[in-house]
Amino acid sequence: MKAVRYHEVGGPEVLRIEEIDVPTPSAGQVRLRVAASAFNAADNGMRQGLLPIPVVLPHVPGYDVSGTVDALGEAVEGLSVGDRVVGFLPMDRDGGAADYVVVPAEAVVATPTSVPLADAAALPSVALTAWQALFDEGRLEAGQTVLVVGAGGVVGKYAIQLAKRVGAHVVATASPRSLEAVRTAGADEIVDHTRSDLLTAVTAPVDVLLNLAPLEAERFAALVVLVRDGGRVVSTTAYMATPGDEARGVSASTVFVRPNRARLAEIVSLVDSGALIVEVSRRIPLGELPALHAEAAAGSVAGKVVVLPA
Repeated sequence: MKAVRYHEVGGPEVLRIEEIDVPTPSAGQVRLRVAASAFNAADNGMRQGLLPIPVVLPHVPGYDVSGTVDALGEAVEGLSVGDRVVGFLPMDRDGGAADYVVVPAEAVVATPTSVPLADAAALPSVALTAWQALFDEGRLEAGQTVLVVGAGGVVGKYAIQLAKRVGAHVVATASPRSLEAVRTAGADEIVDHTRSDLLTAVTAPVDVLLNLAPLEAERFAALVVLVRDGGRVVSTTAYMATPGDEARGVSASTVFVRPNRARLAEIVSLVDSGALIVEVSRRIPLGELPALHAEAAAGSVAGKVVVLPA
């Protein structure tokens, strides 16, 4: 089978398209015929060796995957050959940038029926990140207000949809290119951060400040004043500390996405009910994945890209 792998950490040039053996599932595992994997920013960091995730080299990237169960290991229950599934794979193991991948059975759930199988790969880690940031760390509830900084990205748009579903009021920041997408996602108030200063544009205290943007540390700390006493600051920018305000009881936490099969199944049901829209901005063949990594290394990849095997 074909797979994209890297044998050493480094720039995009370390990625190779190789012919390797089809893996065999062990006990508790299933093999998927891959429909698609998804590119995430963390794939770039892992390839460079910048994240504390102990991958074994050579490594196949692509920890978000969708596909069809092709073979079962021993002691696997609740799954059958032919099942269409989606999953967030253990990041330290081989991912789905290949024709086939072996995954823990507990990492996958039935795929949404309302979207193409390949597009489902765009869902797991970004939607889980939004959920965990808003509800597990932010403890957002109906009637509360959340300020989403950097809402124009994929996680931001999921966060808006999830927050609106529980009855929260959403204030979101966006650039001109993403204003319409943020509005479509359901934000109640939108601040164009290229034209307005958040410190003056947000006129009432918020319960939760969710940061998804690469802010300067000083700027991030200054925004904490927008959070009410006893509120919460949550961030996905793991490379720097999340600021709080102990004197006012404003807590601070940083989210790095965690696997949660039950939550992923709930997210899938929200997609099928129409409460969540799966975003796919591009679909590329497996052979173009090294070029996509190069694009990400040179700047940022807009939207969500899924990678299709041959």
